[in-house]
Amino acid sequence: MTSFKQSPWIIHYDASSCNGCDIETLACLTPLYDVERLGVVNTGNPKHADIFLVTGAVNEQSRSVIRNIYHQLPEPKVVVAVGICACTGGIFRDCYNVSGGVDTAVPVDAYVPGCAARPEAIIDGVVQALDILEAKHREMMARANSLDKTLYLRAEKRDAPEILALQKIAYQSEAELYGDDSLPALQQTLEDLENDFGEQINGDTQNLSVDASEPRVENHAQGMIFLKAVVNGKIIGSVRGYASGEAAYFSRMIVHPYFQGRGIGKRLLEEIEAAFPAAKRFEAKTGHQSKRNIQRMTRKGYHVFKIEPFTAKINWVYLQKNRAPKQ
Repeated sequence: MTSFKQSPWIIHYDASSCNGCDIETLACLTPLYDVERLGVVNTGNPKHADIFLVTGAVNEQSRSVIRNIYHQLPEPKVVVAVGICACTGGIFRDCYNVSGGVDTAVPVDAYVPGCAARPEAIIDGVVQALDILEAKHREMMARANSLDKTLYLRAEKRDAPEILALQKIAYQSEAELYGDDSLPALQQTLEDLENDFGEQINGDTQNLSVDASEPRVENHAQGMIFLKAVVNGKIIGSVRGYASGEAAYFSRMIVHPYFQGRGIGKRLLEEIEAAFPAAKRFEAKTGHQSKRNIQRMTRKGYHVFKIEPFTAKINWVYLQKNRAPKQ
């Protein structure tokens, strides 16, 4: 973690400020304060940044930009709201075109009030952000060191908010890969996801929503099954599936980007297959450019049997395999 503190990289975004806080932010780089002598680097690439510094209130135009930048920052990351507008919306918070502070769009870790915020206060906010960044790094390392203790459990409806948050993070790379954010996983709401868990009534599942591109089945005997991978109480992976006749259909196998490449996706696939002991055939789908998913499933015995267009940029690749007979 020493490298973070010695040279934190910052990306600055003006959501809709009057430029007062932006001028003070730039003043931090001038010879009077010269934060660069402390190793602070102002970068224009979110993939290189550790700290996301935002000035100005959030409106409908800047909301999507803030979220897009936020999801491109690698983990761990922190967000600093600079100025009263970024903290609460300021004097503009009651305007029809202002949503409020930065925390209405993304989670905020440190607040620097002021109108305009002074350079000394901004530097203090960055110092606090570094402490938060260090704490997040320690937490992630603790999880990484505990991967041998990962629990694979049946998820419950109360896990829906955490699974949805993980889903939004995991699918950002897919959206960047295709240059298209219309993926159903990114558009799903919490209400939709909670409905996917269903309500068990006399063995029948009510209110079950399925992607329009998936086979529509009126009655799923087992309902939608969600599995989760848990490390130190935190969900780092998930997959869901349902059975129809002799087939089981899987979708949205997700793993937090920080924990990818550690065998979690492979284990989730094995666990979801085992969750449907009566199924004789398994089917799943992924995007045509999602090479990692296709390779993972191919290694597990799946093969491509159908490709269908979803949008002008995305084709669904359907894979299937038959359950191996018991020895």
